[in-house]
Amino acid sequence: MTTTAEALSAQAALLPPAERMQVVERILDSLDQPDAALDTLWAHEASDRLAAYRRGEIKAVALSDVIAKYSAAAQRT
Repeated sequence: MTTTAEALSAQAALLPPAERMQVVERILDSLDQPDAALDTLWAHEASDRLAAYRRGEIKAVALSDVIAKYSAAAQRT
């Protein structure tokens, strides 16, 4: 981390929790910008996965199974 980033982190740590959350939200908002190249990559990935599903190469997993799996994993950590 740069000296500037370390200084900002130290200053942010002194803020009350609600104000720290506001800072975090602003930083995250600044990072959440559209990325056409990334959107294109994800569109291709989704198309490839759907095609593989339709060819029978991969199977669907029930949402309840996915939630159970990751809930159990989260409880172990």
